[in-house]
Amino acid sequence: MKTENMAKGNHTTVTEFLLFGFTDHQEIQVVLFVLFLAIYIATLVGNIGIIILIWISPCLHTPMYFFLNNLAFLDLSYSSAITPKMLVNFLTRRKTISLAGCIVQMYLFASFADAECLLLAAMAYDRYMAICNPLLYPVLMSRKVCAWLVAGSYLIGSMTSFVHTYYAFHLSFCSSNVINHFFCDIPPLLALSCTNTRINEILLFALCGLIQTSTFLFILISYVYILCTILRIQSAQGRHKAFSTCTSHLTAVVLYYATLLFTYLRPSSSYALDTDKIISVFYTIVFPMVNPLIYSLRNEEVKDTFRRILQRKVVVLRRS
Repeated sequence: MKTENMAKGNHTTVTEFLLFGFTDHQEIQVVLFVLFLAIYIATLVGNIGIIILIWISPCLHTPMYFFLNNLAFLDLSYSSAITPKMLVNFLTRRKTISLAGCIVQMYLFASFADAECLLLAAMAYDRYMAICNPLLYPVLMSRKVCAWLVAGSYLIGSMTSFVHTYYAFHLSFCSSNVINHFFCDIPPLLALSCTNTRINEILLFALCGLIQTSTFLFILISYVYILCTILRIQSAQGRHKAFSTCTSHLTAVVLYYATLLFTYLRPSSSYALDTDKIISVFYTIVFPMVNPLIYSLRNEEVKDTFRRILQRKVVVLRRS
């Protein structure tokens, strides 16, 4: 570990961090490498598959699938910000990450995670407009509106992430550079600091609380209105069709927010880094793999489109 005194003050600049990861047993690391490599490959295949399927299918060029396309991109992005470095560390004895690498990893992950919260809220708004205001839906959910909602999600996520990253790396790390985690996340980094982290904790609680809590409440209220509207539909078939367009989104929301709210909306005194590591595996690695399955297996339009494309490919192959 290299450290050097800064020109001003008594701060210490750490030039690299050691990521403790999950275990130091080589045999277990090999098993984890194979497991997480398989999950990451499935994540790449699933999310890229969703993006390509939506792109080549005109029948899926609707606001709902425009948002789903961006959700797949976000899942792919923040999983790729973490998983490759983690896989490399499973195979190396010295599990280091440079200061610059840590800054970039934290910024990208926090940016994509906050953007996903906002995007899930935009998707809830889309379902609310489609079910509760179908006559106004084409006007209120035009391409321009959808583009602004997505752009706003990315912009706000980038801004809040910049604030967290900026203040996190203005702390002093004078006792240890060993991060008890498998990536550069904010809570374990704050635990290393030998200076007062009160401002960081306030920012973490305030900004994460604002984004995560407000979007979660917005989604919850939207689905209360959606449920009331669905229950007023006379035919059972109509109710089933309306609700089927929401189940995938609801499942993704419950899985994502349950882990995210638990991790970031607690006082620092209650952090249990070993427990947080296990929970982090789900929202950083597992859920990006699961989301394409949720949106394909529980979505009739996606399944029908996929079947039609396969059938066309089979016909072409038979003719050739």
